[in-house]
Amino acid sequence: MRKTFALLLSMFFVLAVQVAAWELDPVHSSVQFVVTHLTISKVHGEFTDFAGDLTFDGTNLKDGKVTFTIKATSVSTGNSHRDDDLRSDNFFNVEKYPEITFKSKQVIPGDGSKFKLVGDLTIRDVTKEVAFDCEYNGTVKGNRGDVHAGFSAASMINRQDFKVAFNRALEGGGLVVGNDVKLALELEFVQMPQEKPAGK
Repeated sequence: MRKTFALLLSMFFVLAVQVAAWELDPVHSSVQFVVTHLTISKVHGEFTDFAGDLTFDGTNLKDGKVTFTIKATSVSTGNSHRDDDLRSDNFFNVEKYPEITFKSKQVIPGDGSKFKLVGDLTIRDVTKEVAFDCEYNGTVKGNRGDVHAGFSAASMINRQDFKVAFNRALEGGGLVVGNDVKLALELEFVQMPQEKPAGK
C-alpha cells in the first residue's frame, strides 16, 4: 500500500511540474536599463539576447520560481563605440563573463497582483541578493490555444557591487557614469505543453 501511495505521489508531482512549466517568449519580452551620464542626463540601454524558465501554476505566485540568463555581449545602447566599451573589461568583460544570471529564492506577496521577487543576481564573478518589485499581469490564451503569462519587474542595483566599476570623477563633483542602475523588465512566458503519460 505504501509503495502504491508513493508511486501515485511521485506521478502527481511529475504532472504538476509539467503543468507549471513555462518558457520565456523573448520576442514579446524586454530587458532594459537606465543610468545617469555626467549627472545631468540618462542613457537607456537594453540586452537583446536572453532566456528564462518559470515554474508557476497560473494562480499561486508564492510558489513560483524563475531562472533567467542574459548574454552580456548583447548589450545595446544605440552607440557602437559605447557598446564596445561596455563589453570590455571596463564594464562587463564579456569574453571572461559571457552571461548574467538570476535565480529566484523567494516570492513575497504584496497588494493585489504585486509582489517582490528575491533572488541571486550574478554579474561578472559576483553574486548578490537583489529584490525586484513585480506585478503579475495575468494569463490569457493565445491565437494558437497556448497559455501566456505576463509580468513586469523593476529594481535598482549599484553596479560597483558587481565590479562593473570603471568611472571618472567630474571637476565639479559627481561621476561621468552613475553607479545606480535602474532595471526594467517586461516578461511574457508561454506554458509548455504537458507530455502525455506513456501508453495514452
